[in-house]
Amino acid sequence: MTGTKTRAVFLKAFPKAAPTPDLFEIRSIETPDPAPGEALLRTVWMSVDPYMRGRMRPEVKSYIPPFSLDEPLSGGAVSEVVSVNGEGLSPGDYVVGFSGGWRDYHTASISELTKVDPSLAPLSAYLGVLGMPGFTGWHGLMEYGRPK
Repeated sequence: MTGTKTRAVFLKAFPKAAPTPDLFEIRSIETPDPAPGEALLRTVWMSVDPYMRGRMRPEVKSYIPPFSLDEPLSGGAVSEVVSVNGEGLSPGDYVVGFSGGWRDYHTASISELTKVDPSLAPLSAYLGVLGMPGFTGWHGLMEYGRPK
């Protein structure tokens, strides 16, 4: 896909209050070919999670770095594998990962991706109940709530 453009969402400025649509813009950027050990992915579903609001506040110390105004927004995404430069995945597989997100196409390290099965649940569930938010809720309930 060398030389091919993809749409990506950028934050134009950090919000002073609640984020508004005028703070975001869609830009056209190059779609990279996957380097060794990477896959080229087409975003199918992307997450919009509460922790992302904190990433829009660079002045506040956090466990995760703030978004950059010079990079597309990143976050959890379910993607379809388009091409692979390594082992473990095939074109047509579906994966979940956290390096891409807010763009049509992106590359990611195969080692940072988890293959998911669309026959077990809707793909969007891998960003919700079967993903990080679901695991966070389960862990909080079982490890801290300890229901009896």
